[in-house]
Amino acid sequence: MIESDDFVKALQDIGFDFFTGVPDTILGGIIEVLGERRLYTPAVREDEAVAMAAGAFFGGKIPAVLMQNSGLGNALNVLMSLNLIYQIPSLLLVSWRGFEGKDAPEHLVMGQTMPQLLETIRIPHRTLSQETIIEDLKWAAQTFMAQRVPVALLLKKGIVKAVQP
Repeated sequence: MIESDDFVKALQDIGFDFFTGVPDTILGGIIEVLGERRLYTPAVREDEAVAMAAGAFFGGKIPAVLMQNSGLGNALNVLMSLNLIYQIPSLLLVSWRGFEGKDAPEHLVMGQTMPQLLETIRIPHRTLSQETIIEDLKWAAQTFMAQRVPVALLLKKGIVKAVQP
């Protein structure tokens, strides 16, 4: 498990400098560190966070959006009709609730279908693993700029330290 502050530092080291999103327990440690460093702008909804990230990109920032996968459904219209159409990149850090059918019932359908959903809307994605986390971050940064599209990194529980066990 990587410490949240080390994960945030790795994101900053590769250039990400604007962070927004909607809280989630899996992402809680990351959001806590971002908040302590005054780098996090909270959003009310995931589609709003994606739109704020697009504005930040046009303002010269390199944005990352944090959300749980159920929020990905809320953000689909903005991702498809703004980011993908106008080639506005953003890193999507998406917690994978319902992974392998282990979670509350409301997370199971999105947990089962999220990778296929991202493939359907043509958003490149990888699932972070402890062994490949640095390579995954580098891939995300390279793909983000080369293709100028949103790129998703999927975070399962236990990869990045959460606020609660």
